[in-house]
Amino acid sequence: MIEGGIISLACAADAPDIAGLSRDCIENGLSWRWRTPRVLAKIRDSATNVVVFRDAQALAGFAMMRYGEQEAHLLLLAVHPNRRRRGIGRSMLGWLEKSARIAGIGVIRLETRWGNAGARAFYRELGYQEFTRVRALYDGVEDGLRLAKDLWAES
Repeated sequence: MIEGGIISLACAADAPDIAGLSRDCIENGLSWRWRTPRVLAKIRDSATNVVVFRDAQALAGFAMMRYGEQEAHLLLLAVHPNRRRRGIGRSMLGWLEKSARIAGIGVIRLETRWGNAGARAFYRELGYQEFTRVRALYDGVEDGLRLAKDLWAES
């Protein structure tokens, strides 16, 4: 429990709100790929955790991570713009990292837009290392950045 809210696994009813937050906060200016049916498929996927942060006002953020045998991939993470810088994103990512450690996962990988200085600083602060710039990763027009965190090195 943080900020007067709670982190929980997403349910089917959360899919439209997650899709909208993805469109507005992550995919802004790009093609909208994470529409409700795709989000719903991930909520139902046994290899993926989709978590939400909810408080008295509404759904304030979500994060989505897919787990492999030794690596996990953070697919999406967003916090509503007027609720940022309150520990919500950090708490959701911590929840997912803890789940990954319990599952024996050694590395978490993710991508962000090259020009998203706020996201880059957020992930660096949490121990993620920048390692590859990918030209035109987003819709063939915007560069991306791959980051990773070695969970085993922290143990």
